[in-house]
Amino acid sequence: MPAGRSSKIQQHLNYRMRVSLQDGRQFVGSFLAFDKHMNLVLGDCEEFRKIRQKTAKSGDKEEKRALGLVLLRGENLVSMTVEGPPPQNSRQRAPGGPKPQQNVGAAKAAGRGMPPQPGAPGLQGPMPGVGGPAPGMMAPNRFGPPGYSGPPRMPPMGMGPPGMRPRF
Repeated sequence: MPAGRSSKIQQHLNYRMRVSLQDGRQFVGSFLAFDKHMNLVLGDCEEFRKIRQKTAKSGDKEEKRALGLVLLRGENLVSMTVEGPPPQNSRQRAPGGPKPQQNVGAAKAAGRGMPPQPGAPGLQGPMPGVGGPAPGMMAPNRFGPPGYSGPPRMPPMGMGPPGMRPRF
């Protein structure tokens, strides 16, 4: 792993992070990904917003809303702080603990109903006479269409091209 800014931030992947934005909003969620522009992806994210009351007597009210998966533009970020460690993964088990079940989450091929049967209607293409040219039109013709005598041929030896007088 190269030493630098990206390796420092990679240490915090999957941690629960609090991100502050320029407009005063704060997002708390699992830090899933980032890029060279410092755009962030947070999972299971919640937004916290301070709403100022119209009367000076009452303090600011904080509003919370659940957002889910969020992409934050790096241009708007102000700060990131760690809220908590990454969640314990079920795959990382303690030694001597219960063994994970076999084939959990294993992908298996699944059909879409009945197996295809040969000659099933609708699977051989369009019905005869629907779409496309007639079969006789597609068959190669030895003589070509009426009035077609074939590709141009060379005149016999001693004769010039058509329209010119022969040489003697």
